[in-house]
Order: sequence, then C-alpha cells, then structure tokens
Amino acid sequence: MKKIIIGCLILLFIHPYAFCQKPKIVNIVNFVRLLEPRDKSITEDVLYQTVVKQIALMRLHHLPGTFLLQYDALMNPRYQQLLKSLPRDSFEIGAWWEIPEPLVEHAGMKWRGRYPWDWRANIGFSTGYTPAEREKLIDTYMGDFKKIFGYYPKSVASWFIDAYSLNYMYQKYHIVASANCKDQYGTDGYTLWGGYWNQAYYPSKVNAYMPAQHASKQIAVPIFRMLGSDPIRQYDDGLMQDRQGVVTLEPVYPKAGGDSVWVHWFLKQFVNGASMAFAYTQAGQENSFTWKAMAKGLEMQFPLFEKLRDEGRIKVETLAQSGEWFKKNFSTTPATSVTALEDLPGGNKKTVWFDSKFYRANLLWDKGSLRFRDIHLFNENIPSPYINTPTTSNECHLFTLPFVDGYLWSNKTILAGLWFKTMVDHKEVLLLGDDKPIVSDKQKGLLKISWHLKNIPGILYMEFTDKQITIHLKTSKKQNWFLDLVTANNATLPFKDISTKTVQASAENSDYAVTASKGSFSKEAGQVFRLSPEKNKIILKMNSYPPLK
Repeated sequence: MKKIIIGCLILLFIHPYAFCQKPKIVNIVNFVRLLEPRDKSITEDVLYQTVVKQIALMRLHHLPGTFLLQYDALMNPRYQQLLKSLPRDSFEIGAWWEIPEPLVEHAGMKWRGRYPWDWRANIGFSTGYTPAEREKLIDTYMGDFKKIFGYYPKSVASWFIDAYSLNYMYQKYHIVASANCKDQYGTDGYTLWGGYWNQAYYPSKVNAYMPAQHASKQIAVPIFRMLGSDPIRQYDDGLMQDRQGVVTLEPVYPKAGGDSVWVHWFLKQFVNGASMAFAYTQAGQENSFTWKAMAKGLEMQFPLFEKLRDEGRIKVETLAQSGEWFKKNFSTTPATSVTALEDLPGGNKKTVWFDSKFYRANLLWDKGSLRFRDIHLFNENIPSPYINTPTTSNECHLFTLPFVDGYLWSNKTILAGLWFKTMVDHKEVLLLGDDKPIVSDKQKGLLKISWHLKNIPGILYMEFTDKQITIHLKTSKKQNWFLDLVTANNATLPFKDISTKTVQASAENSDYAVTASKGSFSKEAGQVFRLSPEKNKIILKMNSYPPLK
C-alpha cells in the first residue's frame, strides 16, 4: 500500500492534472456540409474525402470526437454509410444547425436563398425564420435524423442559434449540449461580442448569447464556445478595422492552429493555466476548408492531444459527453478562468480572463503595465432581437453590457481600458510591476491574483468572485494609486451618470450599473472616470441583475 501511495504522489507531481477535479477538456468537433457554393473547385467529393481523412486520423491516434451534420449531408447516402460504421462509444453524430434548401423544402416552406446553402443570417440560420417555422425545421431535421440513425442527436451547434430554437430542441428532443462561435467582431458578418469568454454557460431562455443568472430562467443546455481562441491576440486582432481576423486552434490558419510553435504555446497555457471549475477548448475543422488546407495542422495537433491525453493532462471526449458532465456538476453557470502567463517567443504580454454568470473581465499585462482590457455584464432578462422576430439582415449582431471595451473604444493611437496608475514625483504614471503575476484558483469559486510592484513599494492583490471584483494594495507607505478609464475621443460609450459610488449605463435597451462598495468614482480631465481606493481597497459589485434604478 505504501508503494502505491508513493507511486501516486510521484505521478501527481510529474503530471499535476492526472487526478485533478478541474478537468482540461478538449472536444474535437468537425461539422459537415454537403456542398460549398463559394468555391467551384470544392466539389462534393472533395468535402466527403475530407471527412474520410479526418476520421482516419482520429482513429490513428485513438481520439474520440463529434461530427455535426448539416441537413443536406445528413440526407446523403455516402455520409450515412460512412458515419453509421463508426463506433458510438467514441464517435458522436449530431446536428450542425445551418439551414440549407432541402431542409426548408422538406419542412413545407419556400427557399429564399441564392444557393442551395446560403450563409446569410436571414437565410442560412434559424434567426431568419418565425418561431413556428423554426419548429417545423427542427421537427423535420430530428425526424429524419432518427429515421437514419435510430435516435435523436444529443448535440446541436451553430455559429449562432436563437434561444427559442434551443429551448424547443431541449424540451422536445432532450439535447444535452450546444456550441456557438467564439467572440468575434464582424468576421464573416457575424458579431458575438461581450459574452461568456470560452468554456461554457447556461443561456437565458430569452437570449442564447446571454448567460442566465438563475436556474429558473436558463435553458438547461450548456453552450460551449468554439474554435479555441488565442487569449492574448484574438481580442485585439483587426483593431480599427471593419472585422476581426481569426487567431484560433483551427488548423487552417498558418499563424495560429497551423503553426507548431503557436499550438505548443497554446496547449501549454491550456494545461498549466488556472481555470477554476474547468478548462475547455474545441479542436477540429469544418470540411468546407478541405483536407489539403487542414491536413498539416491536424497531423501536427492530434499526436499532441494523444500524448497529453495519455499523460492524464487533458480529457478528450465528445461534445455530448462534455454536456452531460457539465449538467451533472453545475446547476447554474460556474465561474471559470483562462490564464496565459507566458507569451509566444518575442512577446511580453500575459492575460487572465474571468467569467461568471454575472460578468466577464479581462486583465492584460504588457511591458510591466496593467489594464482591464474588457469588462462586460450579463442580464438574463434582456431578450435577443431574434427571440421571436426573424431578422431581415444578412448579418447577425449579439451583444452584452459593456463597462470596459478595449476593442470598440480604442483607436490607432489610444488603447482603451481601465488602466492602473499611480503618482510618482507628483507625476501621473502607469503602475509598473514584476514581469509575471501569480494566479491561484485553489479555492472554489475564487480567483486570486498577486502582483509585486516596482515603481511604488507593495503588492497588488485582486480577487474575482461570482458578483464582485476586489483590488487591494498591501504597502508599508501611503500611496496614491487609482484606475483611469481611457478611451478614444470618438468612442460611443454607454454611460449615463457617474456618481461617487455608482456608474449608471444603458445598452441593449437596458439600464445597468456598477457600484463601488469600497472606493469611489470621479470625473477627471481627459478621462471618462477615475476609480480611487478607500484605504487601499476597491470593491466593485458586478451583479447587474436586477438593474439598479
């Protein structure tokens, strides 16, 4: 017995996540389209052979995964035969919720698209249809899926999906997991901005992009964020342009998921970074990119997943398995974090993302300085514009409630954010500290950060919980430090009133507020507002539900 215990301790020391109750979950999700009207060289056979080779590579490395079928692929005999042959204990077949022509026509409606599959928000997604039409589309898909496979799919995912459809699928067909696009601005005409960053959340019954605060108002299906975003670079990519680029684990991008240096860096941060309840990333690729474009990246990534899985550092499973685990462990959305305390070679940035069911916050360290790059609040009562009304726009826009927005409020010369500052020799300067902060998630529901300072004596401590942010400077001498919200002059801001204890704001046709139960707000020349400590401490209340009057 003594030898067994010693052996277990050695393994735990070598592989600290081997027995961790905070799993590092990887889903390999490949979604499948029958055709690609945007490129004539991408034939149906090219798309089919891509899936064949994805399956072969997953089997080679003994990796389970999920294939999500658009309706036209679902109805194709070749895909049916191929996917029916896969073992159900390691391969999941689910639904990819883009709406092609055959699904619309089989549901008894008229197709309005330019092509048999049209990717516009009002044509190719459920947001373009009335609630009654959405039910017909869902019933048609689910009925045909069961005829083919003998059961209903457990997972349904899409770049974005409306809450009405998601709740209908849950109530009638008992799906257990969903997924939507990473946060992005304008990419491919789809904007999802300010939501629960990475991991997974229970959505509001009236807004699938908005995390719910109470079990009674949530759809009991976790939505996992797709694509594996770079926690440092994705947010700022495309700053001051109409749309963002893509810096994700997707293997087709040569400076991210297709680059060995980036992938090794990403997975190291994923495995070692503080994540609180759990860590999550989604790998894989849609077949529309073709095997030629994704082969090099997948052939580099999959052996790494296999190695990390065999070492007990990550857990590779299907999307449905992750959804079932999530529901078993969390009655409401848990607090999680994404931590990257090392940058790529040649870089010097570090970041921490914190998410709860009430808000998200992002800290970014750069060249010894620190700012809140992003803070957005959530409110389950804010309905999506698509909940009951079909969109007529060819784009989709989903937002939450901004308090700090380092992307939309910046310009080419000013990086917006809530900057940490101090007074040195009667001059206002950035607060500077050690190159690497210390981040701990040992206590359930609590993220702790400590940062040793350089240009003033002391240690800055921060704590993030479900509803509040606490910032405390421990120092032997009196110091004049504060946080300034800096934005571009032409930024469109949501603030309506700034008083000593409260910042009132309005966005998405809703009022909300952030309150300082410790510390105070003030208006300073050249700044939107200043946040000053009280006895070296700041406590911000972040629960926007219900909105303050």
